[in-house]
Amino acid sequence: MNRVRGRRYEGGPRKLNMKKVIATIIAFIVIIMIILSLKNLLTGEEKNKEVSSLKTYISVLENSKWGVIDNKGNTIIDLEYEEMIIIPNRNEDVFVCTYDVDYNNETYKTKVLDEKGNEIFKNYENIEAIENNDGSSIWYEDNVLRFKKDGKYGLIDFDGKVLIEPEYDNIYALTGIKDSLIIEKDGKKGLVNNKTKEIIIEPEYLEISTITANHEDGYVVKDISNKCGLIANDKTKVLETKYDEIKKVTGNNYYVVVEAGVVEIIDNNGKAILNSGFDSVEAIKVDNFIIIKDGKYGLIDKSGNTVIAPEYENLKFGTADSFVAQKNGKYGIIKKDNTTVVDFNYETINYIETADFFSAEKSNYYTDIIDRNFETVLTDVIISELNIENGYLRVRVGEDYKYYNFKFEEKTNKEVLATSTLFLVKENGKYGYENKNGERIVDCIYDDAKEQNEFGYCAVKKDGKWGALKSDGTIVVEPSRNLDDYLYVDFISEWNRYNDLRINVYTK
Repeated sequence: MNRVRGRRYEGGPRKLNMKKVIATIIAFIVIIMIILSLKNLLTGEEKNKEVSSLKTYISVLENSKWGVIDNKGNTIIDLEYEEMIIIPNRNEDVFVCTYDVDYNNETYKTKVLDEKGNEIFKNYENIEAIENNDGSSIWYEDNVLRFKKDGKYGLIDFDGKVLIEPEYDNIYALTGIKDSLIIEKDGKKGLVNNKTKEIIIEPEYLEISTITANHEDGYVVKDISNKCGLIANDKTKVLETKYDEIKKVTGNNYYVVVEAGVVEIIDNNGKAILNSGFDSVEAIKVDNFIIIKDGKYGLIDKSGNTVIAPEYENLKFGTADSFVAQKNGKYGIIKKDNTTVVDFNYETINYIETADFFSAEKSNYYTDIIDRNFETVLTDVIISELNIENGYLRVRVGEDYKYYNFKFEEKTNKEVLATSTLFLVKENGKYGYENKNGERIVDCIYDDAKEQNEFGYCAVKKDGKWGALKSDGTIVVEPSRNLDDYLYVDFISEWNRYNDLRINVYTK
């Protein structure tokens, strides 16, 4: 397999990095793939409502050359580029191509093509997609491009309309936050919301960050005197720029600040609520505060009363009246009155708020699923998929996969995979496919197989080799590819997923 070549940008001013590939790092799909209705980890887009109904574009690699295909496997851009072609929005035919790369002088040229191969936005220089990352995944802002003119940067949309005039020394993503772009001018920073196309903060601050992972909760700013304040997404100033530090903790209009060396909990009017009884505040929910005191976690209320004594190694909010706690290196679940409702037997426990259950990992790497009544409803499973949008959980039990809704009622794949045309069946240890009516479309002749993917293709394995089927069950790739070392097997027509989960790329 050829080594992937590419480029990516890092740090404040974006500089060419010759050692790393442009990558879209996705979650470790074999273990757990979480699909959200508002944010798909692979694409940042909504799921298609029907198999292959919406045209999608994918970067492909073969013989060290890059191109683009669509979700039917049709070639859109020929494989002729040395660098990975960036597709900021997988449903838009806006392809950023890099060429004439000089690795010694760290220079390169870019151009943007549409699906017909025509160059677009030719009136702009150095057009680039804007990379972002949250530490575990990399994506591109999906509605704007950066361009350069006379040494200054501006923004255009995918229709070529200028959104921000080229008058800034740099424009780049606020790390980990979608639709929030830092603008730099004369050594000062401001912020643009590229969804609303508005300048939220004028470039007059030394630093800008978000208080949480959601830009709706506001932006922490630091001025030239190193004092911090908070500005909301609607441009209003929530907290005056007077604090030594504003912690990355908020909830119910409470904030944690440091002023004159003292850690305080304040409200959105700047009024101090509490400033003693804790060393730090870790989380806020309603009028309760998870605190650390003398290295131990506990819970206090807004009057400073101790609700749960600081005696735990960790403490996290669970349901309205429960908490995930750690004691002696193990996790359990307690209530506000400190009674234990789930024993401290787990390596870790996470409350999945959007699905309203607890995922509890055991020492053997299997997982127990615990409902909001603290009953173990599934035991010794491996979570394969958590689909919030469609309300189901796919788990591996032994050698088989099962589906459950969030009431933990077992469902068939036909019931939960509403957009599929083929459904995996197993008979006598072999796999095949049925249609929605239960009619056998593909005989059970395969040693292993995958459910139909969002593009309509099914990966199948026979005699140690993988191939692919179309949405009607006919063979598009005979089982002929040795993909045993691949962490994730998937196909789009004749293309299989590249064996590097950091990049959303297909190859042959």
